[in-house]
Amino acid sequence: MNTADFNYTLPPELIAQRPLTQRDASRLMILNRAEQTIKHQTFTDILDYFQPGDVLVANNSRVIPARLYGRKPTGGKVEILLLSQQENGNWQAMVGGKRLKEGSQIHLLDRDENETELVATVTAFLDGPQRELSFNQPLDGWLESIGHTPLPPYIHESLDDSERYQTIYARPSGSAAAPTAGLHFTGDLLLSLREKGVIFETVTLHVGLDTFKPVEAEQVAQHTIHSEWASLTPESAQRINEAKLAGGRLFAVGTTSMRTLETAALRSAGINGSLQNISARDASGETSNFCPWKPVAAFTAPTDLFIYPSYKFRAVDALITNFHLPHSSLLMLVAAFAGRDFMLRAYETAVAERYRFFSFGDAMLIL
Repeated sequence: MNTADFNYTLPPELIAQRPLTQRDASRLMILNRAEQTIKHQTFTDILDYFQPGDVLVANNSRVIPARLYGRKPTGGKVEILLLSQQENGNWQAMVGGKRLKEGSQIHLLDRDENETELVATVTAFLDGPQRELSFNQPLDGWLESIGHTPLPPYIHESLDDSERYQTIYARPSGSAAAPTAGLHFTGDLLLSLREKGVIFETVTLHVGLDTFKPVEAEQVAQHTIHSEWASLTPESAQRINEAKLAGGRLFAVGTTSMRTLETAALRSAGINGSLQNISARDASGETSNFCPWKPVAAFTAPTDLFIYPSYKFRAVDALITNFHLPHSSLLMLVAAFAGRDFMLRAYETAVAERYRFFSFGDAMLIL
């Protein structure tokens, strides 16, 4: 399967540069896989597609103010995007700056571009612009005062309220990018879902490197997806399994919730360790991309599950997602769930209907 098979033409003006005033006022495209139909509604209409006993599962990871600015002792500017903290306390980061080498020091700046007491040292070179950094002080006390919200590179306008790049249920900090499908939910909408008898559960997956890394390999299966820390609690796993056994459907909010739930189902089936090539191992002559339902197992561990067409879904029944970049692993996941041809037709329709794309854009419900 070629990476070039996951491409579409997007006019740049359709890339949303700012969030709507009202979170749940976005448009909502409804894809029905069984009927191969496409409908156009607004996000608040999503209520109509739930039944009592269904489960809505969202990623509650909170974005850290992970973009930092600094100077070398020579005065050269440096930009740092924190990705994840390592077991030794150092940070994996993307670093932009000339003539940085192991041992180079970076003096971090506050939001008025004054030097602070915080100093980063390059301790190792990683892939491409990635570096391992050590800091002379713990970052916990610094990020809220000097860090900046790490908006994606396709957003060129500043964000007046950084909370608009957080979901309303965000709790544990750790992501370098928002799980953006959840940005559409409001407190009132979640209350309406609860009143309808929908069960709301959360998982945690700290979004990291692959959000910023396009698939560059010619063959999809040759792409290496990096691990991201994920967690499903025993209590949530039990409630999800009980709801499914009672006939409820499992709705995943976004690709990160999908990957966490599918990882949990694979673990309950006894498939542990690296899941990098599980899609390739799932390939068969069957026409269905769904296995019989598997219960989810609680876990707290990194996951490198890469979902692309040929993957057999075990847990999730419906997906709420935004519109994703061409050639991205996220687009491949959606293609696996909806079917590549149907997904590409939906994207062509979205362009023709002038939907808003990417992080601050409109949403899609795949049933």
